Amino acid sequence: MIDKNLELKITRTIERLSDPASYDVVCHEHRLGEPLPSIFKLQKIVEMIREILFPGYFGNTSLRPNTIKHYMGVYVDELYELLSGEILAGICFECKDENMNLIQEHSRQSKKLALEFIDFLPDIRKLLVSDVEATFVGDPAAKNFGEVIFCYPAIKAITNYRVAHCLLKLDVPLIPRFITEMAHSETGIDIHPKAQIGKNFTIDHGTGVVVGSTCIIGDNVKLYQGVTLGAKSFPLDDEGNPIKGIPRHPIVEDNVVIYAGATILGRITIGKNSIIGGNVWVTRNIPPNSKVIQSKPKEWFFCDGAGI
Repeated sequence: MIDKNLELKITRTIERLSDPASYDVVCHEHRLGEPLPSIFKLQKIVEMIREILFPGYFGNTSLRPNTIKHYMGVYVDELYELLSGEILAGICFECKDENMNLIQEHSRQSKKLALEFIDFLPDIRKLLVSDVEATFVGDPAAKNFGEVIFCYPAIKAITNYRVAHCLLKLDVPLIPRFITEMAHSETGIDIHPKAQIGKNFTIDHGTGVVVGSTCIIGDNVKLYQGVTLGAKSFPLDDEGNPIKGIPRHPIVEDNVVIYAGATILGRITIGKNSIIGGNVWVTRNIPPNSKVIQSKPKEWFFCDGAGI
């Protein structure tokens, strides 16, 4: 026999949770017949793209010359179907047009965008190969390229970023942010898909790295764990809301190394060939060929552990 008081409480809770007034401010009003983005399908898409870009490392691709084209064909065909479906879901999710007959037009657009993205895959691979090479050369602990591709979280995060950045440049809505946040959850590396990053990019260790949306990073740049390329407080409009879309993150020129824990804030430029030491706070332009480190204390104190 069900306790009447318990049943009443559960019924009341269900009614409160079902009240649109409790969630309509933040929840999306889904229109019947339009797909919603699926995190499970996007995970499959990312895994498939990784296998296409690094054949033999993920999935079951054979690298034999007489079978590689077959595997690539199967993966690309499946990728096209899955990706066009998720792009359609993203377009529908952000569409504010009240016309309910747009689904066919959106479907044509999503297939076109998926095909354009697939056309960019060789270029994305070329960039990622440069990132793998830079990571291998920059880490004495790396034994070979395979270890870097299999094991290094930075390559996973950079792969997701480069895929998402390409989709964003094609004006695909929502899906690019999904893809970079998947890598963020997996690796602890937070790279906004809108950031512009050159070739030979590497992140050592990686945990806690943040790269903001309007960052511009040149070629041959290396970041260590805990680096933040972020924004200072930004201006507000007349109604007190943040003004969005303005450049507010750093520009890092070619051949820069930024060591662990450094915080670089605002629309400043770190000049080429510079070194930024660990745990420093930088909010002004740094000329090329500079070295920024913490100042040493006038006296150093050493303790042998006694009394601790």
